[in-house]
Amino acid sequence: MSDPIDWAVGYLSGATGTFVGIVVADQVRDLRADSADFEGVDLDAPTGTRALLNDWGTHRATLERLAHAATTGVWLPLSDLTPLAPLAPRQILQAGANYRKHVIDLAVSHADIAAGRTEEQVRAETAEMMDKRKREGIPYFFIGLPSAVTGPDADVTLPAYSDRHDWELELAAVIGTTAVRVSPDEALDFVAAYTIVNDLTTRDLVFRRDMPEIGTDWFRSKNAPGFLPIGPWLVPAEAVPDPQNVQLTLTLNGDVMQNESTADMLFTVAELISAASQTVPLEPGDLILTGSPAGNGAHWGRLLRNGDLMVATIDGLGSQHTRTVSEVTR
Repeated sequence: MSDPIDWAVGYLSGATGTFVGIVVADQVRDLRADSADFEGVDLDAPTGTRALLNDWGTHRATLERLAHAATTGVWLPLSDLTPLAPLAPRQILQAGANYRKHVIDLAVSHADIAAGRTEEQVRAETAEMMDKRKREGIPYFFIGLPSAVTGPDADVTLPAYSDRHDWELELAAVIGTTAVRVSPDEALDFVAAYTIVNDLTTRDLVFRRDMPEIGTDWFRSKNAPGFLPIGPWLVPAEAVPDPQNVQLTLTLNGDVMQNESTADMLFTVAELISAASQTVPLEPGDLILTGSPAGNGAHWGRLLRNGDLMVATIDGLGSQHTRTVSEVTR
C-alpha cells in the first residue's frame, strides 16, 4: 500500500442541510459545490457515500484531488458541523468471538451457563477452544440490521426491557469492490475504507434461556435503534497500512475500559473478508465488523447507565462520543 493519506469522507449536517464532504484536518469540503465531478451521486443523501463506493476506483482519485485543492471549492469549519453516520450500509456482517482475550472474559461472565466449573477452569477451557478454532476452524458471522445504525456523536437510548446494555468497540472494513470467494492474500484489495463502530449489546438477551438448544439471539441483543454508532469518517484503506497493528481504546466517563491492539484478533481482517465472501458476494457499501477486544462492561461488572459517556477511538480513524439516555416509559 502507499503512504498514509490525510483526508477522509464524511456525511455531515450544518446550517445548509446535510451533505457528503471531504474532511481535511479541521476543515470540510462541501461536495455539493463539486457535483459536476460526481455525476449521478446524490450528495445530499445518506446514501451518497455508498454511491461513491459503487465506483470507488474512479471517485477515490477525484476525492483525493479535491482534498488537496485547498484554494478551490467550498470549505467549512468542522466545528460548525455535526458528523452523522458516514455510511448507510447495504449489508452488515459481524464477526463474533474474534478476540482471544475478549472471548475468555465473556465465557467467565456467562459462567452460570456452565454450572459446576470454576473461573480458572472456564478460562483454561475457553483458551483451549480458541487455540483449536485458530488451527482448525473458520470465522463466526452473524448479520446486523442497518436500522441499528446511528451517528458517531448521537445519544443512544437504552431500552427499558433490560439494565444490562454493554459496549463493544470494533474496527470495521468498508467494501469498495465486489468480492466473491476471494483469498485472504487478495482480500484487503477489496477494502475501500475503514471506520469505527461500537456494537452495543444487551447481555441478558444474548442467550435464549427458553431455547438453549438454539443458542444465541443476536437479533434481540444487538439491533435496538441506535445500537450501532458508525464513524465519524470513512478513512481510505491506504491510511491503514496494517489493519493488524491498530490500537482500539474506549473510555467510559473518562476511565479506560478497552485498550487493545487488533493483533489480538483470532482471524485477521483479510481472513474475515475472505471467509465471508465464500458464502455471500460482498458488494460496495457492505460493512464487515471484525470483533471487539477485551474490556467490555460484563468483564468489569459495570454495564451502561443513564448519562454515561463513551469515547471510542481507533488510531488514525478518529473518535466517537456516545452518551446514553434511559428510555422513558409510560
